[in-house]
Amino acid sequence: MRYSGFQVLKQGLFGNKGWRPAWREPEPKAEYDTIIIGGGGHGLATAYYLAEKHGIRDVAVLEKGYLGGGNVGRNTTIVRANYFLPGNSEFYSHSLKLWERMERDLNYNVMHSQRGHIILFHSDGQRDAAVRRGNAIVNRGDDAEILSRDQLKRMLPYLDYEQTRFPIYGGLIQRRAGTARHDAVAWGYARAADQRGVDLVQNCEVTGIDIVNGRVTGVQTTRGPIRAKRVGIVVAGRSSQVAAMAGLRLPIESHVLQAFVTEGLKPVIDHVVSFGMGHFYISQSDKGGLVFGGDLDFYASYAARGNLPMLEHVMEAGMTLMPMIGKAKILRGWGGIMDMTPDGSPIIDKTPVEGLYLDGGWCYGGFKATPASGDCMAHLMATGEPHPVARRFRLDRFREGQLMDEEGTGSQHNLH
Repeated sequence: MRYSGFQVLKQGLFGNKGWRPAWREPEPKAEYDTIIIGGGGHGLATAYYLAEKHGIRDVAVLEKGYLGGGNVGRNTTIVRANYFLPGNSEFYSHSLKLWERMERDLNYNVMHSQRGHIILFHSDGQRDAAVRRGNAIVNRGDDAEILSRDQLKRMLPYLDYEQTRFPIYGGLIQRRAGTARHDAVAWGYARAADQRGVDLVQNCEVTGIDIVNGRVTGVQTTRGPIRAKRVGIVVAGRSSQVAAMAGLRLPIESHVLQAFVTEGLKPVIDHVVSFGMGHFYISQSDKGGLVFGGDLDFYASYAARGNLPMLEHVMEAGMTLMPMIGKAKILRGWGGIMDMTPDGSPIIDKTPVEGLYLDGGWCYGGFKATPASGDCMAHLMATGEPHPVARRFRLDRFREGQLMDEEGTGSQHNLH
């Protein structure tokens, strides 16, 4: 079934009884050409692009829970391409272009809203850094604009401009940036991959990776062994655990990143706003809730929940920036398991095991990277060569010292 305005009208007139399931519920076969471990946004996008761009349709996506139940449904939904360093900048530029055509390609409404993303700066040094970043973005071919304090006051009148500790000097805006509905992204890629013959196998946990003479031959699962010529590990915060099944030790630590949403409010925040003097970012959903987050919980964990000190830290940053949110009631909070690399940049590469590929280490950039991650991982698995925009995301860069320090925090995990 193709979704359209006509179908919405037709089904509404006939009691909504004609809708078909968005995807099948197949039993896993004994063998596939390609297996993708992980049914989140990146895994589903990889399967879609394998089928759509490379004609590889004998593919299974194995998910231990339900599709979209991991980080793709546990984030703050920000989409942007305002990265600075070569390697990351062209990758996220490619991703934003894919976002802009995603709904048409997938025939699915992912509620992509290009409302603009503003990074505030609070000192002369931060202004200089914002100008450098903006120039780099424009030179790459994307949009960026420096806003003065007066321009910001007209656009964001609710900020506290009079505070003496963190005065607001201006901001860097990317108008093509914005948000999307995280669940819908997973559902859209799942539906499109299923339509192209991909088997989406839920409640199928991978418990082992079979290797013979240095080459992957398949996986062990809770629903039996499955053979495959190629296997992709696309499991976000579980990357280290799954890679260990193949005897690999990754330069990745998993940390919890909390996010929060308030009760529904009347429209007040029209953009995505990031606080330059504290790791705090906020937007307003279409349902009216203020969606925001901040720093990681600074301890390694595989628990999808955070702790109260970091909750308090995030709330303090929000109140410092915009005291007007103080009376809003928090509806809920949640945690995503973040796969953090030492340099703040991801990995899309072959592993030392022939036929085994890795897509992980996304740090804070996972959701916005979803389409490009899937496209680049599919290209790598289909051709054996890295996609041009992901050629720097090599696994061996940590051993060779070719780091991509996008976070500007050096090579220590605990400083991310």
